[in-house]
Amino acid sequence: MNYYSEILAFHIIAVLSWMTMLFYMPRLFVYHQEHKDKKDFTDVVKIQERKIYKVIGFPAMLATIISGGVLIYLNPTLLEQSWFLAKLFMLVLMIIFSFSMEYFRKVLERDACTKSGQFFRAYNEVPTLFAILIVVFVITKSIPIYFSIGITLFFGFIIYKILTKKI
Repeated sequence: MNYYSEILAFHIIAVLSWMTMLFYMPRLFVYHQEHKDKKDFTDVVKIQERKIYKVIGFPAMLATIISGGVLIYLNPTLLEQSWFLAKLFMLVLMIIFSFSMEYFRKVLERDACTKSGQFFRAYNEVPTLFAILIVVFVITKSIPIYFSIGITLFFGFIIYKILTKKI
């Protein structure tokens, strides 16, 4: 267990950096789509989108995965705990979400996106749900079923309201 605490600290810092991208990119997508008629503005936003993904988000995601893998290697009993497996499931969803952001970034970069700013406002809620569930699993060392279902339904309702809001 040499250096476990240091690796864990690095892992948490990497997660925070990754979450920065997960929280901020969809907001940039909102601005991008809602001001797509202003080329000077979208040119600046495209630079921001590219840099936050390629310079911060993607490297932080890799650092999170690698440091997490090292932590599992040092403490393989984690894989025997249901809360940890639930956390890993959420991690897989976060990775998929991250790659979906790169997909949308490339579509927006080509000025070919058909999604609305409203769609991206709803899309912006997803990483918050991931973060809440992961933190609850890690802190409680359990999978509080009613809480998990309740918070997921709550976020589903929020997303529904955002998507059905009349502009």
